[in-house]
Amino acid sequence: MAILHINVLGSSFAISAKEDEQYLNKLLAYYKQIVEHIQKSDNLKDQKQTAILAGVLLCDELYKEKAKNFKLKKQGSAQNESNDDEDINQITSDLISKIEQVLE
Repeated sequence: MAILHINVLGSSFAISAKEDEQYLNKLLAYYKQIVEHIQKSDNLKDQKQTAILAGVLLCDELYKEKAKNFKLKKQGSAQNESNDDEDINQITSDLISKIEQVLE
């Protein structure tokens, strides 16, 4: 458990979280990077709007990553099903061959 001291967009406060301090500081640094990018590119002067836009951009990034992971899992699952079908076909073929050998 760690305490993170936040000083962003004119607001300053501290939170405690279960994650370790290094991880929390990485999150804060990434958020600050997003905020700085917005301030440079969008010329927003209102800090609340900047904070909201940063949140929306981070949600967008998270959503896209989740969609990508879902797609990869789905592709992996389909590939596993295909491999399973091939394995089943091979086992079935081997069993048929063994039965034919016994019957001969």
